[in-house]
Parts: sequence; C-alpha cells; structure tokens
Amino acid sequence: MTLPDMHRAEPIPEAARDEIERLLQSGDLFRYTAASGAPVSLLEAEFAQMMGSRYALAVSSCSAALFLSLLALDLPKDARVLIPGFTFAAVPSSVVHAHCIPVLCEVGDNYRIDMNDFEAKLPTVDAVIISHMRGHTSDMDAIMALCDAAGIPVIEDAAHSLGTLWHGKKIGTIGAIGCFSFQSYKMINAGEGGIMITNDADLIARAIIMSGAYEHNWKKHPGIAEACTRWQNKLPLYNLRLNNLSAALVRPQLAELPRRVADGLRNHDYVASKLDASPYINVPAPLAPETRAPDSIQFNMVGMEDDAIRAFASASAAAGVKVQVFGQSTDNARAFWNWQFIEDLPELPQTRRMLMSACDVRLPVHLTPDDLDAVVDVLLGAVQAATDAQAA
Repeated sequence: MTLPDMHRAEPIPEAARDEIERLLQSGDLFRYTAASGAPVSLLEAEFAQMMGSRYALAVSSCSAALFLSLLALDLPKDARVLIPGFTFAAVPSSVVHAHCIPVLCEVGDNYRIDMNDFEAKLPTVDAVIISHMRGHTSDMDAIMALCDAAGIPVIEDAAHSLGTLWHGKKIGTIGAIGCFSFQSYKMINAGEGGIMITNDADLIARAIIMSGAYEHNWKKHPGIAEACTRWQNKLPLYNLRLNNLSAALVRPQLAELPRRVADGLRNHDYVASKLDASPYINVPAPLAPETRAPDSIQFNMVGMEDDAIRAFASASAAAGVKVQVFGQSTDNARAFWNWQFIEDLPELPQTRRMLMSACDVRLPVHLTPDDLDAVVDVLLGAVQAATDAQAA
C-alpha cells in the first residue's frame, strides 16, 4: 500500500479566495481599520455563536489567549497556577509570561489529570489551566466541583479540542474562559492564530484592551462598551491581535468543522481498534461523558523496554510513519523535564513513566480507509520488528 502524506492539511475552502483577494487588493489587513464588518470581528461573532458563548476575542495564538486569560483574571502578583504535567511547553510559558508560577500536577496513563494529586495541590493555587492535551478530556465534573467550591477560576486550554463534547457540552465552555488554536495542525487551520471565549463581560473587556485595542478601538467590539470604559488607559497593551487575512482563512472553515470532527473520530477509532489488537499497544479509552474530536492518535507501548520503544519509533519512521514518543527524544516540548525555564522544576514520577512509553501519530481527517490500513501496517510491522529484537 502507498502511504499518505501524514502532514498535509485539508485545502482551504474555495469560499476564502474572494475575500482574500479583496483584502490583498485593498491592503486592509488591520482588524480595526474598518468602522464595522472587519473579517476578524465577523469571525469573533461567528465563533461565539457556534460555541454558544457571549464573547469571543481572536488573537495571534492560543498561547496569547492563555496569557491574556491569566491577566484578565487579575490574579495577585506571583499567583500560582495549577497545570497538568503533560501539556505543550507553551502552557507553562504562558504562565511564566503572565508573571505567575506554574504548579505541575501528575497525569495518568490515560493522559488525563490525576485527580488525587490535583485535589491535594488545589488549596495551594490561585487559578487552574486544564489542558485537554491532544484532545483527551480530564474529569471536568470533578475538576469544576472542586474549583467552584474553592472559588478558583478555571481556564480551558482547548487547543486540541475544538469540537469535543463533555456530557454534550462543548469543551471550552465549561470553565471561565476557553482558549483555542488555529495553528496548522489543528482542526481549523490559519497557519497561526487563536481565539478565547467567555460569558464574563469584565474578563473579555480586560482581554480586549490588553490584546491591543488602543484608544477607542474597543468600541468596535459590540456589547462591551461599558466594561471597556472602566479599563481604558488602565491596562498595558500587548498587541496580540489577529489580522484580517488570518480571519478570512478561518471563517469558511467553521462550516467544515462538524464533518471534520466526524471524519477524525471515525479514523481514530478505526486505527485504535487495529492497534489495540496488539498485546504491545494500549489505546486509552475516553471517559464516559466525552465525545472526542481527534486528528491524531496516542497509545502506550506495553511490555517493551526503552530501547525497544526507540527501535519501534525508528523502524516506523524509516517505513514512512513518524511516531513521536513524548519522553524518548532529547528536546520534546511536551516532556515536563525540558521546561527548564521553571524555577524549582518538580519531579512527577507517574507522568514521567507515562511519557516514556506514550506515542503520538498524526491522523489527518482526510485520510481514506486504504490510507489508514497502510499506516496500521507500518505501525504493527515496526512493533513486530522491535519486539522480535527485544526477545532475541
């Protein structure tokens, strides 16, 4: 079988082309030039409506959205922010950038927050960022019950989870703020970009001004004038705005999201069923309330030593399918021990053990059944070669 291009994204919808050409001809790329109807403003309205949220703010990245979210919460100086030990380095970086202190929590073999460690550390923190890492949803019922009882705000890092549901409710709408990514390897692709949503007028007003709505540009955000008036000239400007060209790329993709989610889930579950048949591979199941929206697959190697796991990844790559073993490469940005910008970086033995055998493979939603079979054949063949060598 011929292997597919595992890094190719879906084409940008044709509907974007006329708007992009109009922007190229006018040069009108700045979100605040037009009095109304700018592509970024339209994207914010459409995204908020799609998610069922009152407010949305489009910014330069999901990392920028997380950073602004922490600032918008008006936390005390050196506030402590609880985050999972399994996430992308941009999450603790956003915490540090906001002059807060990351507090790391253990993560289990199913890639979800260890609730015992979470509950033990919660009294020591001022805010929580829940990373739905690679689209895996932690127990949001338990998390929100604990945080609500303690009066601790929750930010959802939903960079990988656009389209995921929890008890039928959209991920990103459960905490105080939800943050999403439009980077190329996400469900919606603008190359770069992000967006944050909330129902809190004061939170979004603070974020709008700090994102770079200088002078009276915040008046171009509908329904928020009173809250913004309170904060004008009282907050620093970080200039993290999204531009109109990026918004023009994103807007026509919103209509594609339900189909992409369905295709991604179908592909994921097909591959998972094939891989789970191997005694050396375990694909963790979702929690019962979760409906996933994957465009990649994660699995744990079982009964294999570190050398055999590395041999598996090398054999798979040589055959054309890249496997990322989160803990086995030198500089992986998802391995917490590489976040050396954190002072007093803690040890998380449970999370470390998981990362040493946890694998990640992209599964773009456009892959066909034949493509998926080709990928599975490579992965299972590489497992066989590595385990045969280990036995020998």
